[in-house]
Amino acid sequence: MTRFALTVEFDGGPFFGLQRQADGPSVQQSIEEAAHAVTGEQVTLHSAGRTDSGVHALAMRCHLDVAKDIDPFRLMQALNAKMRPDPVAVIHCEEKPDDWHARFSCIGRSYEYRIRNRRAPLTLEKGRAWHIARPLDAKAMHEAAQALVGSHDFTTFRSAHCQAASPLKTLDRLDVSREGDGIIIRAAARSFLHHQVRSMVGCLALVGQGSWRIDRLAEALEAQDRAALGLNAPPEGLYFVKATYPEEDRTP
Repeated sequence: MTRFALTVEFDGGPFFGLQRQADGPSVQQSIEEAAHAVTGEQVTLHSAGRTDSGVHALAMRCHLDVAKDIDPFRLMQALNAKMRPDPVAVIHCEEKPDDWHARFSCIGRSYEYRIRNRRAPLTLEKGRAWHIARPLDAKAMHEAAQALVGSHDFTTFRSAHCQAASPLKTLDRLDVSREGDGIIIRAAARSFLHHQVRSMVGCLALVGQGSWRIDRLAEALEAQDRAALGLNAPPEGLYFVKATYPEEDRTP
């Protein structure tokens, strides 16, 4: 039995999320069915993180165990061929030791949220960015975001359906920058609560619009109450960017 680590890119638009769902298509289902077609084996895909319906990934790390004797490059090519036309692609495949686990060995996860801040509607980025026509102050958003960096109780920014044992998380990075009419929010932590990034981004957008004072984000955090949340950003602007492992580069 060989453990293969996959780096996977996908457009989350057509899927009900990464994890296999009973009521709709998922990224996991697409990969597992392709693996079965290639190897004749029933395999289970394990991933560094879970993504909601509509959320994308630039480099999600996953693994699966295969008994068939197959080269990593050939496995990658075969999986990509079998997954067509699903918008999922394995962009790297390598063998790993049996004790390496895509989820449990992961020591850091990075996300990026993309906002397109202009009056004109989206065309090429429709479904891949949050369109906000009202002007946003990216500097104010970045200043407000720094109140969330560090170890905190993130109950306010946690989904009511979150299954994490504790709301305590350590946020290593939350940066906001403007690139033309685009605003990029970059977040990094060992792990995140369900909807945490989208909830933080939604509140940052309120700061950027001037609807919230800069210090109100800190007040929302201190409230430790979901009722203090101002807005949950839509899923289409969120991208899983990178999973970090001890034996690999830690640079976000």
